[in-house]
Amino acid sequence: MDRTMILDAYDPQCPIRNILARLGDKWSLLVLYTLSQTERMRFGDLRRAVPDISQKMLTTTLRTLEEDGFVTRTIYPEVPPRVEYSLTARAFSLLPHIQSLVAWAKENMEPIIRDRKKAAGSR
Repeated sequence: MDRTMILDAYDPQCPIRNILARLGDKWSLLVLYTLSQTERMRFGDLRRAVPDISQKMLTTTLRTLEEDGFVTRTIYPEVPPRVEYSLTARAFSLLPHIQSLVAWAKENMEPIIRDRKKAAGSR
C-alpha cells in the first residue's frame, strides 16, 4: 500500500474503521478501563466489576481484546486453574484516550440526558 494514499473510512478495509468497530462495541472500552484500575485481574473479579456483562460476553470480549494485542491472559498451573488478565503496552498507549473519553462523558452526561428527555418528550 502506498503510504501517502488517503484511506477512505467508508471502505471496509480501512484500518480506522476496522479498529473502531472492534473497540467501539458495547463492552471493550469498559473492560479495558476496568483492567486499567489494577495490575492484573481474575475473570470473576472482572465480572463483578462489570456486573451487567454476561459470562459469555465477557469471555468473547476478552478473547477479542487478546487477539488484538490489548490484553494478556496468563494461566497458572494450579488446581483449580487460575487465570489472570492484564493490559499490554498497546492497551496502556490507548489508556490516555480512553480516560479523556471517560472525562468527557462525565462532563457531558447530564446535558445529554436532559437533551434525550427533551427529544423523547417532543415525539
